[in-house]
Amino acid sequence: MSRKILIVDDLATNRIILKVKLNAACHETLQAVDGSSALRLAREEQPKLILLDMVLPDISGIEVCRKLRADPATWHIPVVIITASTDRESRLRALEAGADEFLTKPLNEVILLARIRSLLRAHETESELRMRSETWGELDLAEGETVFSMPGHVGLIAAEPAVAMNWRNALAPHLKERISILSPTTALSDRPQGGVPDIYLVAANLGAQGSGLRLVADLRSRVQSRHAAIALVLPEAEPEAAAMALDVGANDLLTLPLDPQETALRVTLHVRRKRRADQLRRSVHKGLRMAITDPLTGLYNRRYAIAHMDRIANKARETGRRFAVMLLDLDRFKSVNDTYGHVAGDAVLETVASRLRDNLRPADLVARIGGEEFLVALPEATLGTARLAAERLCRVIGDHPIPLPEGRGAVTVTISVGLALGPDLAPETRDPAATARDTLARADAALMAAKTEGRNQVTISSAA
Repeated sequence: MSRKILIVDDLATNRIILKVKLNAACHETLQAVDGSSALRLAREEQPKLILLDMVLPDISGIEVCRKLRADPATWHIPVVIITASTDRESRLRALEAGADEFLTKPLNEVILLARIRSLLRAHETESELRMRSETWGELDLAEGETVFSMPGHVGLIAAEPAVAMNWRNALAPHLKERISILSPTTALSDRPQGGVPDIYLVAANLGAQGSGLRLVADLRSRVQSRHAAIALVLPEAEPEAAAMALDVGANDLLTLPLDPQETALRVTLHVRRKRRADQLRRSVHKGLRMAITDPLTGLYNRRYAIAHMDRIANKARETGRRFAVMLLDLDRFKSVNDTYGHVAGDAVLETVASRLRDNLRPADLVARIGGEEFLVALPEATLGTARLAAERLCRVIGDHPIPLPEGRGAVTVTISVGLALGPDLAPETRDPAATARDTLARADAALMAAKTEGRNQVTISSAA
């Protein structure tokens, strides 16, 4: 898939050289000759990445970067500043302005393309998370950075603890983040002491050739460190090793000796980006949870319950062990709303949901599928155990009055239960989805019978 990259340089020769390199790597390019047109194209075209020359005829590349970061429409676009200058102050100013990377000419094609791949991966992951998060309206991404005010955690991993200690002493005056010295074994443990760092600084040589690179790959593959930032510390610029590190999961490359101020700026950038991605993931997770849960009771909703019943039926077919389905309905619930009001009715529903959940196994499904109707599915159940569970639920609801809000007393409610047992499933004879629907229909018929026969009782489907 083609991804637009904006090239900003006042020299046509430089633009053409970059365009040829990028087109060969299947990237689509846009071109701008000055800062003003770059800002306009960035807003209009929303490129995936910007390659920005430091010296432009109208405003400097650093000022363009600042304007991009200040604009809600472009702040998220990765920016790589390119310059012929090797001046340290320029590099620091570029990073302070929000540049994701600073490369000097002549550009090494291997490193350039590896950097672009790494930045595009990170950008596309964050864009996907942002899109899903905005679907739920949970996060205003134009807000300030105050949400990231808590200090981050930096993990230093070197071949010798003394080397990591030197890094720590050099970085500490420039960072507000907490800094830990870790061994490779500690970094890969399921529960590292002090928690999982937001960013790891990993020495390329941890005692054996390629050991640092292998650790980067291991960290990226582990669940607990998968989303952390990783910077590989190289003894010198090695294009092939650097490109390989970026491709196996490193977010950044640092060369020895470390420049404390530059390293601190890069660490801060990665911690902020990682924290932002974490917040987006939390937002997406919350949105997904909202899509499958009932907002009043916190139980699963009908959509989730029906899909999960299909999985329970499929598991029953695989194991040969039957399952049970209950439909539960509050008796004469309308009178509660009519007498005490809907706020009291909601309180009753919340309490009933809590009692149902507290009196079933963790593996059992409990869902609210209608106004006062609940569904319970019991995997690996017999008729005897399912009936005992249904009668227990009737008792815990009916034998204990439910307190009403604002000290308005308590109300006693009862439930009627229709129970059906999932049929025997000979392998390859029944469709699990059809089996789940059939069992649910029989539980519904049993519930109607319980209502007809006087309520506050358990009725078992005759087919069971």
